[in-house]
Amino acid sequence: MSSTLQARTGRHLQRYENHFRLVAGCIPYRLKQNVENPTGDLLSKLEVLMISSPKCHDLVFPKGGWENDEAMDEAASREALEEAGVRGIIHGTQRIVHSFLQDTLLGVWEFRSKSKQNLCGQEGACRGYMFALEVTEELAIWPEQSTHDRKWLNAWEAWKLCRYDWMREALNSLSVLITGKPVRLLAVPEISDSASLFFLVKPSGTECVDSAINAIC
Repeated sequence: MSSTLQARTGRHLQRYENHFRLVAGCIPYRLKQNVENPTGDLLSKLEVLMISSPKCHDLVFPKGGWENDEAMDEAASREALEEAGVRGIIHGTQRIVHSFLQDTLLGVWEFRSKSKQNLCGQEGACRGYMFALEVTEELAIWPEQSTHDRKWLNAWEAWKLCRYDWMREALNSLSVLITGKPVRLLAVPEISDSASLFFLVKPSGTECVDSAINAIC
């Protein structure tokens, strides 16, 4: 049985800025109900949705190209629908201004993939914006169901499955936003992939933190 929803294809509407292909994504989340929680700690209720990568044996967060006919938050919501089959609320998007570097974003990451230069702009570079998406609807059938499985995980399980530093940084930002606490403060050694390189840019005014981390598949 196929979905009546259709995923967007092609790159004719893709946004670029200074040779960067612009990408939008999100971490879908929910607060699990009926959890034994005598301390009232929201972190123990937090669950996030991850999807399988079609080219690797790991789990990632939904993301994809930001296109010319949509706002950034609309692109993030669309990717969540197409890849993970969920709809929801992007929090705080009314506070986003032209720079897009406001605290409503979980983070902004710039990365380059030598093996995928033709897919990521003139110089093989992408800039990704990540949001928090509160899930309000989970579809039984979705456009990219054949290439993306999905799995709900508690925050600690998701942390352990994050292959790259940028994913853990985004997850921590989500946790602080929703629960007031980070999932974890200690760095976890990541899987080496010398073919690609990420640079982390945190959304704190004009400050940028350059942290070399590896690219996802």
